[in-house]
Amino acid sequence: MNKPGKVYLIGAGPGDPGLITVKGQAILRRAEVIIYDYLANPVLLDLAPKEAERIYVGKHSGCHHFPQEEITRLLLEKACEGKRVIRLKGGDPFIFGRGGEEAQALAAARIPFEVVPGVTAAVAAAAYAGIPLTHRDYTTTLGFITGHEGPDKRLSSLDWDKLAASVGTLVFYMGMANLENICKKLITHGRSPQTPVAVVRWATLPRQETLTGDLTTIAGKVSLLNFKPPAVIFVGEVNSLRDELRWFDNRPLSGRRVLVTRAAEQATELTTALEELGAEAIVVPTIEIIPPASFAELDQAINELGYIDYLVLTSVNAVSAFFDRLTVQGYDARALAGLQTVAVGPKSAEALASHGVNADLMPEDYRAEGIVALLKDRVFGKRLLYPKAALARNLITAELTAAGAEVIAPVAYASAPPVSAAENLRHALADRLDLLTFTASSTVQNFVDLLDAEQLSLAQKIPVASIGPLTSKTARDLGFKVVIEPIDSTLDDLVEAIGNYFKQGM
Repeated sequence: MNKPGKVYLIGAGPGDPGLITVKGQAILRRAEVIIYDYLANPVLLDLAPKEAERIYVGKHSGCHHFPQEEITRLLLEKACEGKRVIRLKGGDPFIFGRGGEEAQALAAARIPFEVVPGVTAAVAAAAYAGIPLTHRDYTTTLGFITGHEGPDKRLSSLDWDKLAASVGTLVFYMGMANLENICKKLITHGRSPQTPVAVVRWATLPRQETLTGDLTTIAGKVSLLNFKPPAVIFVGEVNSLRDELRWFDNRPLSGRRVLVTRAAEQATELTTALEELGAEAIVVPTIEIIPPASFAELDQAINELGYIDYLVLTSVNAVSAFFDRLTVQGYDARALAGLQTVAVGPKSAEALASHGVNADLMPEDYRAEGIVALLKDRVFGKRLLYPKAALARNLITAELTAAGAEVIAPVAYASAPPVSAAENLRHALADRLDLLTFTASSTVQNFVDLLDAEQLSLAQKIPVASIGPLTSKTARDLGFKVVIEPIDSTLDDLVEAIGNYFKQGM
């Protein structure tokens, strides 16, 4: 018989993946088996090794995919195989998460286990909604109650007299189906009908919504707006502080769903910036960077760097591709001594600096047109190396050749739609999207090529944010309505323009 493994009951927090503990992250990185439910953000699964077994045991009200007994059996079975098993649970394992029952089963079977606490939904939902659960000017007492008890118990078993009169802030988990009854019970047992109530759903996620009222009105509002679980109910005077303290759901892009089409390895910067403004960024890359058909021309140019006067880099991808081949050819940044480096904009300059090289020149207009304007009066009789994308426009080569330069323009990288892009786009378009973002003409063209006629017709009704004039023209030519284009073609300016657009109530 194998020596038993170990089970870790880890609280994943209520939704925002940043709320998992440092210890929880560290254990996930060593997981061999992960058993997770639908309240645990699936993004956290990316922390685990690729070879780790992932088993979904999610449960929805009225549709139990896995009974608790089966989940417990899985924990025991996988642990008995000698595996390091992670039970990843939404919120905190020991607060209405049935973690106690799972721990009991493990203890009875003499299987080693640890409990890693998580941020429970009540604490996180209140904080993100701007509701302090306790406040010395309002209350110093707090109670957590489940609004949906076990099948052999009823809400009437609660001591409503004490709950109504003795606890300042009441938090009800899983109580949406019983909300009207909860409010009536509290009023009947002495709580003021005007007691403020807040209901928070999808806590800590960009889609978080908060509905407020009092004990007499909240149930009607929930019914009218079809305000469904998962949600947490807060009862108490502290709810009156929400208007003063709200910070999460009043950001410029709160509640907005924005599609990001950049290559996966470059999407993080844009998605992070959008999420900081409150958006839910839906990442569906329509492009991925791939090697060119041949590196022969680029390798030859690198071996002749001593005869080059200017190195022109028009994207972060160009910087990366060039330095990758520089290393393959046995060189480093010292090979650039004696030539001038030209970066098309701040991000390309940052990428260049990461390789220990400062950009000597950068145009005011962060486009190919800016490069031409910057160099056309400098390059007569000079040799330029311009590592380009396979589908790059001929503008730089043609204009600077006409200005008297010798332009060597090997293809350094190419692009193609990711294999799973069409299916991922179909899923993204099936839900509401408030904005499409395009950061290159190729992302627009690939987007169109990946859709059928019906999907494209739907997508063309969604407003578009474009990083610059060329991308905007491509989008308009393909039937899209471009409503956002920053003055400068940078991600920072694009995000700022998006924020301003929605701030104006568009």
